[in-house]
Amino acid sequence: MNPTAVDCHHDDRARVLIRTGQEASVRRGHPWVFSGAVAEARNDPGPGETVEILSAGGEWLGRGAYSPLSQIRVRVWTRNPGEGIGPGFFRERLRSAFQLPGPRRDLGPETACRLVNSESDGLPGLIVDRYGRFLVCQFLSAGAERWKEAIVGELNNLLSPSGIYERSDVRVRGKEGLAPLSGTLSGEEPPELVEIREEECRFLVDVRGGQKTGFYLDQRDNRRLLAEYSPGREFLNCYSYTGGFAVTALRAGAVSAVNIDSSEPALELGRRNLELNGISPGKYENIRGDVPRVLRAFRDSRRSFDLIVLDPPKFAESRNQVVKAARAYKDVNLLAFKLLRPGGVLFTFSCSGHVDGDLFRKIVAGAARDAGREVRVLRRLGPPPDHPSALEFPEGDYLKGLVCSAG
Repeated sequence: MNPTAVDCHHDDRARVLIRTGQEASVRRGHPWVFSGAVAEARNDPGPGETVEILSAGGEWLGRGAYSPLSQIRVRVWTRNPGEGIGPGFFRERLRSAFQLPGPRRDLGPETACRLVNSESDGLPGLIVDRYGRFLVCQFLSAGAERWKEAIVGELNNLLSPSGIYERSDVRVRGKEGLAPLSGTLSGEEPPELVEIREEECRFLVDVRGGQKTGFYLDQRDNRRLLAEYSPGREFLNCYSYTGGFAVTALRAGAVSAVNIDSSEPALELGRRNLELNGISPGKYENIRGDVPRVLRAFRDSRRSFDLIVLDPPKFAESRNQVVKAARAYKDVNLLAFKLLRPGGVLFTFSCSGHVDGDLFRKIVAGAARDAGREVRVLRRLGPPPDHPSALEFPEGDYLKGLVCSAG
């Protein structure tokens, strides 16, 4: 038996015992222990408190953050018995995350990227994004919340940003018994809009009130790929948000763009982004509305396009919503195929973690079949390298996409 396990039974450290036969996923390296796998929590651990994770037989399996109200009862910090959880632990995990090859190590003054991707960077519940001189953080779990002050301190020590802003104003915190929070954590408050650069494109980002932490950083590489298909095409940008795909397409030579989104502020910021990139108003049209409803109106009026992007919000928040989400994905993809001209290209995405890549492909195939289109998949898409997914954490593979050519 691991000597650490013996010590755990003779001190007052909080510990969680896993039910017999339920420890396999922890042994494999999965970072979550679900409530149904917990046989007992000893010494009354509080929210975010570090607990020793033990098998039913007393074998030490790891250390994690306890969350008494969440179905994810423990999020694993470490499987190294010699690694304690304190400021030094977060310093080393952050330093390791920042050394990941790719954008995190090659940042310009106006570049934005993800610096910490939660469980996949060994820091469950923590998101850190960089926007120029500012960091924007989300503390999404009880453990991340408990260590917030230490994490902010280490971020300042390692990166010296002008300011660190919190965007923990998300519903998922409620599952951890945490209230939504936002505001400046240290340094300067970011301006109303932060300007970033992506390739030759410039964007204004609302880090204080925009979706996620202000911008869809996970679509960076897919925007770059879209540019290859854009010259000479009429472009339809569905769920356009602040116009990232439209700016890229028009700068790359698309002849026109139509942006559809339900948010007037998002469309207005999209207009400013197009203007910032020297794109004249005559090249684009902004439509506020429900995407399926607008697409049906286009279908009925026989309007069509050469290039379409479908980047909808998460349709499945939980497993019991997958069937409903599949219908929604099929409906919007069916409409897109109806609007796509022969030889046209569709970029279609799902960011629902509960809809895996194989299911998404089947949904899109069903939509193509019902639309009477012959479709070939040119590429499978995902997030860029600054959004890594740990091998033993398939839940991290939330973003998936297909580039489809329709005959």
